[in-house]
Amino acid sequence: MSASTRTDRIAPEILTRTDDADLAFLARLMDDRFGIPGTNIRFGLDALLGLVPGIGDAVGGIVSSYIIWRARRMGVSNFVLARMAGNMILDSALGLIPVFGDVFDVGFRSNRRNLALLRQYQARQVEPPRPNSFARSA
Repeated sequence: MSASTRTDRIAPEILTRTDDADLAFLARLMDDRFGIPGTNIRFGLDALLGLVPGIGDAVGGIVSSYIIWRARRMGVSNFVLARMAGNMILDSALGLIPVFGDVFDVGFRSNRRNLALLRQYQARQVEPPRPNSFARSA
């Protein structure tokens, strides 16, 4: 049995409230859990991990890939998965640049972006079809 045949048999999961809460917790923890007192600047573990040269951004990328893995299990389209991966790769790659990467980590928030993409995709899947405005009424 080929690998593609095995994965085709897995039924897509649905984003439940519990799943959404878990992924939202992870996104918040990684992107904006902490704040700088007296400012509106928020940052998460991703920015803190990025302070560790080399390894920090790799670890942040691995943790961030969990949201993408869950999206894949939920049957999200390849286009949306590619956008999510692009967000994660951009965050991890630019995070390698000293000082600029740390500032970028604080502002970009790839996990929040990926969670928003997942939620938008799921909302489009359950929204009722719109009536055709060009159809004539009988």
